[in-house]
Amino acid sequence: MSSNGALVVCQSGFESLLVREVKGLGLDAAAVGPGWALLSPFEEGNAPHGLRQAAFAHAVLEDPVGVSGNSVNELAQRIMEQFSGALRGERIEAPWPCLFAGALELTGLGRRVAAVEAAFHELLRKKMGRVARLATTEKPRMGPCRGLFVWFTDFGTAQVARSAHMNGPCRMADDDAAPSRSYLKVEEAYGVIGLEPVPGDTVCDLGAAPGGWSYSAAKRGAHVVAVDNGPLKGGAEGHSLIDHRCDDAFGFSPGKDAIYDWLFCDMLEDPHKVVQSVVRPWLAGGWCRRFIVNLKFGRVDPLALLGELRSPDSPFSLHGAGVRVVHLYHDREEFTVTGIVKP
Repeated sequence: MSSNGALVVCQSGFESLLVREVKGLGLDAAAVGPGWALLSPFEEGNAPHGLRQAAFAHAVLEDPVGVSGNSVNELAQRIMEQFSGALRGERIEAPWPCLFAGALELTGLGRRVAAVEAAFHELLRKKMGRVARLATTEKPRMGPCRGLFVWFTDFGTAQVARSAHMNGPCRMADDDAAPSRSYLKVEEAYGVIGLEPVPGDTVCDLGAAPGGWSYSAAKRGAHVVAVDNGPLKGGAEGHSLIDHRCDDAFGFSPGKDAIYDWLFCDMLEDPHKVVQSVVRPWLAGGWCRRFIVNLKFGRVDPLALLGELRSPDSPFSLHGAGVRVVHLYHDREEFTVTGIVKP
């Protein structure tokens, strides 16, 4: 039996890389638009696990059904029909995600999505009041989830799914004291690894300036050694929990018997140099317990780099556990790698 394929959501502008990545998993894209790729049908149950680990995939809507309509009310009615039909025999007893989104780069589409969502909820309240009261617009961060997931590919067409898998990327709230935009990347990465610094943790932040990642850890009560020849700024400058070391991040080591709870690394350097000169010694030496590493792919082939990071002889594979390579919502031409160091 064939499924309807999958609707895979990514960061707008990186669709071609997503298509290349899923092609490597043996899947083809039937259609592509800003921030999404609709995969061709495949044998049910045969979608590779790798689709849920795909670096460029922010979310995967599974077995979607396309609906269309010329007006807000017609679209809402079509979505309602699809939802109620798929709900037969299923009893909802707990809060469930009801998420409407779309390719918001299309001018005005956001207003259309909001209008259809409001019309759908009105229909839902009239037809299934108890189910409607349990609906939530809170987006799950990670893992499989069941509810209603609606993604608009244009003004008159949407893909509707009951099941989805969230891969972790999510828009984060800024902090006025944060020294840089990079602060958002590490905040987002905590959701991917499922952990964050806690009071008393020790953090080594390599390539720290201007201090966004150091500030993120310090605001949680962690003690940070921020290594960079450049100055710290904003909330990181002069912070009592941040020890700024004016030093070369490539040559810095923790010293005899020292182990940090976290290694942070976000440097504007060739990714191969960072992996070999920083990641390998830190992970092989057991100098840290957890890591969040950002690698720039602007001057290399991203898919070739992805293959190297996941290869059996990569330091991430050799010395890491639960490793995830992701292209975050707040990443640009870069991957963020998270994981735990094997004992």
